[in-house]
Amino acid sequence: MSDATMSIEEANAVLTAPGGFFEIESKEIRGVIVRTWKSAPASLRDVFEMSRTHGDAGFLVYEDETLSFAEHYRAAATLAHRLIERFGIEKGDRVAIAMRNLPEWVIAFWAGAIAGAVVVPINAWWTAEELCYGLSDSGSKVAFCDTERATRIARSAVGLDQLKGLVIVDEDRSASGPVLGALTVGDHVDVMAFNTLLGQVDPAASPPAVDLEPEDDATIFYTSGTTGRPKGAVGTQRNSCTNLMNLFFVGARGMTRARPQPAGEGPAPAQRSSLLSVPLFHATGCLSTLMPTTATGGKIVMMHHFDAERALQLIERERLSGFGGVPTIVMQVLDHPNFDKYDTSSIQSVSYGGAPAPPDLVRRIKERFPVGEPGNGYGLTETSSLVTANSGADYVRKPTSVGPTVPVCELAVVPEEYPGSSPGSELPAGPDVIGELWIRGPNVVRCYWNRPDETALVITDGWLHTGDVARIDEEGFVHIVDRAKDVVIRGGENVYCVEVENALHEHPAVAECAVFGVPHPTLVEEVGAAVVLRPGAKIGADELSAHLRQHIASFMVPRRFWFRDEPLPRNPAGKALKRELRAQLLAHEPGSTS
Repeated sequence: MSDATMSIEEANAVLTAPGGFFEIESKEIRGVIVRTWKSAPASLRDVFEMSRTHGDAGFLVYEDETLSFAEHYRAAATLAHRLIERFGIEKGDRVAIAMRNLPEWVIAFWAGAIAGAVVVPINAWWTAEELCYGLSDSGSKVAFCDTERATRIARSAVGLDQLKGLVIVDEDRSASGPVLGALTVGDHVDVMAFNTLLGQVDPAASPPAVDLEPEDDATIFYTSGTTGRPKGAVGTQRNSCTNLMNLFFVGARGMTRARPQPAGEGPAPAQRSSLLSVPLFHATGCLSTLMPTTATGGKIVMMHHFDAERALQLIERERLSGFGGVPTIVMQVLDHPNFDKYDTSSIQSVSYGGAPAPPDLVRRIKERFPVGEPGNGYGLTETSSLVTANSGADYVRKPTSVGPTVPVCELAVVPEEYPGSSPGSELPAGPDVIGELWIRGPNVVRCYWNRPDETALVITDGWLHTGDVARIDEEGFVHIVDRAKDVVIRGGENVYCVEVENALHEHPAVAECAVFGVPHPTLVEEVGAAVVLRPGAKIGADELSAHLRQHIASFMVPRRFWFRDEPLPRNPAGKALKRELRAQLLAHEPGSTS
């Protein structure tokens, strides 16, 4: 037990009592009975309307620009009407966003959402080929891009038959607008500047009259798969709004345990200000940072790209109350040689997830930010972000855990190769049982876009098979032990090894290869590759890296290569023994750096 006043079970009971803000009810969703938040907003439009109450308070800060909630509301509502008028956007049409974190990203997201479109955040680090794949696979009718992404798309422009509009934002804020003359994406695509489409903002703008129901599709976030191309995880309105309530609940539970309050009390009204150091195209950035900030009246401070010293400057300048994202970002800030030159006393929370965190990070945070609460959590794109959270005294006490789950989610630890579609009572239970973590709840996505077979493999009877190996201790705290999926988490980015291996195999000199994670002092994990060349072939790490950058995003390219003369070790089924291989290489060979 921690030094909190209440146990987790007691706090859950108080907060979820009938009539309270966090009351729970059961609903049938896609044939499965799940627990849901009774007071959750019904749709993203309802969340957007919450922002209207925050008026002239600052909402988005980017460099020297500040956009208030009122200004953002009018701009997004105006843009939603423009999407309908100019491109004929209807409920269910896909609207993509492929750009860095910019204020226009946020305006485009909410405009698409309240127009009834399914918003498709696309990884801005993707290559031209990958960007066009995302637009083509999703069938997006309109794409909002910054100049860099727009140039990549125009250079490839493959499979974009359904695209009607390419709307471009200029990262050069001093320019009057992007130069569009050389950008063409076929005769059927209308290429225009963001401000041209937006036009004069209507001072009395309100969202279009579109009926949105909780089970309507809301988002498609692409997540790399263990085989083939990335998959689009289709999130419903309920999925997104459940995550919002999950975040509210976690905050309320922490306060309730330390200082009991009346059941039903909602999120605190005081404005929080956070550094947005993770991409908005990730579920964490969009659903767990943008959405709660929009709803509660917080302030988001954006960066063009992450830089530890710039982060410290912004913490001091904006008196930020929180930052985080992934562990590597926190470590870079803590380790910066100029840390002590900046006033960081405003920081109240340092939260992160998305990658393994060194247990010692808790102590380091408390040393650097005496009043700051360290916290981490666990979730996936397929769970619309948050499932568990660990913070404050609990995190100090259990630094290797990602915390207990929220009460609308069910968890099960399931043995490998379990044949059932739903965890049965016959399964072993207890704090020492280790197996694959399965999750069921109203935050689990509906499906993978146009991938019924893959959906059926990963989601059974409403249970998501996470691919993560875990145990749940006697207090209900989840401990992630390993990853069943063949994935490297590099600085918070998932790198699915098969994608890198597929790209390596496209080089004519490569006979065999195996991709795996190797330790890194700040990123926690880095991508490594063992390569067997074809007889007579001669190639180095630099050439292989250049080849890979033509096919996959740069963060996926291995930073270490080992070239072997003998075949890779394999089991009787022919599967490469990566753990054995990695142990051999790291123990006996330094490897070569690309």
